[in-house]
Amino acid sequence: ATRGLVNGELLNNCKPTTRLLNFAREEIVDNAAIVNALEAGTLNRYITDFPAPELIGRDDVILMPHIGASTDEAEENCAVMAADQLRDFLENGNIKNSVNFPALALERTGGTRIAISNSNVPKILGHVLSALADADLNVIDMLNKSRDDVAYNLIDVAAAPATAVIDRIRGIEGVINVRVID
Repeated sequence: ATRGLVNGELLNNCKPTTRLLNFAREEIVDNAAIVNALEAGTLNRYITDFPAPELIGRDDVILMPHIGASTDEAEENCAVMAADQLRDFLENGNIKNSVNFPALALERTGGTRIAISNSNVPKILGHVLSALADADLNVIDMLNKSRDDVAYNLIDVAAAPATAVIDRIRGIEGVINVRVID
């Protein structure tokens, strides 16, 4: 609702001595309107921590690095978020905000969870499910996601798999890692 709040119509009504500061959100200011107002003289200066190509090198614009997330409160919130996401990964195998893995979250439905990362190629998931079926392990729920060359799977099975079943899954070509989460 605030996108383009500071626009040409608003800037045309400014006094020639007006100095606009924007440290809130980049999207509330229309940069093309800023440039037009500066060139028309209806805006004297623009100061922001959202550098954009059309603003760089102008004498009537002061650009600063964007450090909004560097406040004590923001850093504490980021630390809490990272800890929560790490706990969710360790306890449930869920992944959020990973650089190399797909985002994936599966609610716990009971049983034992198996987290499997593998190369993103055909047949691996089929081999994994065959290994579980051969061991008479019923799949309660599962989710498979991929990102580029990596796939990640969360599979909830009705009973804890024997070590031999996990070893068989680990031995499937293309499987990178297998983790059992009780």
